[in-house]
Amino acid sequence: MATPESPYGTSAPVVAGGKPVRVHHLAAAKKDGTKLVMLTAYDAVTAQILDAAGTDLLLVGDSIGNVMLGHDSTLPVELDEMVVATRSVARATKRALVVADLPFGTYEAGPEQALASAVRLMKAGANAVKLEGGSPRAASVRVLTQAGIPVVGHLGFTPQSVNMLGGFRVQGRGEAADVLLADAQALAEAGAIALVLEMVPEPLAARVTESLTIPTIGIGAGARCDGQVLVWTDMAGMTDWSPRFAHQFGQIGEALRQAAVDYGAAVREESFPSEKHWFSS
Repeated sequence: MATPESPYGTSAPVVAGGKPVRVHHLAAAKKDGTKLVMLTAYDAVTAQILDAAGTDLLLVGDSIGNVMLGHDSTLPVELDEMVVATRSVARATKRALVVADLPFGTYEAGPEQALASAVRLMKAGANAVKLEGGSPRAASVRVLTQAGIPVVGHLGFTPQSVNMLGGFRVQGRGEAADVLLADAQALAEAGAIALVLEMVPEPLAARVTESLTIPTIGIGAGARCDGQVLVWTDMAGMTDWSPRFAHQFGQIGEALRQAAVDYGAAVREESFPSEKHWFSS
């Protein structure tokens, strides 16, 4: 049930009854008009909570670099770090479809490198991998798909290309809209199972969504995508700042800070631990 101060209610997940979300469920959701719910996760504790909440897809994003590892971009993230995070999330997940990012430098050389990197993530427990870029990535998507590895594409603002894009800027304006649409179609034709659209104009996201048979998942791309994804720390209010396209559905950061303050006070005033917390013999 929605909280009194929240305008958001509840709705049924893509797959009810605790059954695992599979690739074919994504296509069925698009056909039925059921919105897909995706959140990032980087560890077992968070993944278990988000999975139990009915989240359809958990993205082990290379955003772990910004969110958890203290980097100012996703570029420094290593494949070994993604393997550890993917394994942690997969072990804790019973229902959601786990998608793992291929980090920068692990697939750009071509299909052979992409396949080797994707295999490592799949062995770690991923159900699919995600890569950034348009038509130049179609060959890699095709090879991975033929190898039995589901692929999610990512267009619009692609964080791994932040230096070429001139910073965190909306993509697909003007003549670039037709290029993005062509890229989306190329990825779909190559076998991608879904497509993330990040920071693209809402009309363009709607146009791409209508043109594809595979679902689109938006982040800063408006409401007409087939689903939405957010970084979980933005969604849960873990920090004072969050992107314009995010909504804080909780204030977990403040709750955690207050819990730490209360713990510290209890230790210093010697009210914790009390007799109920220790062993007498």
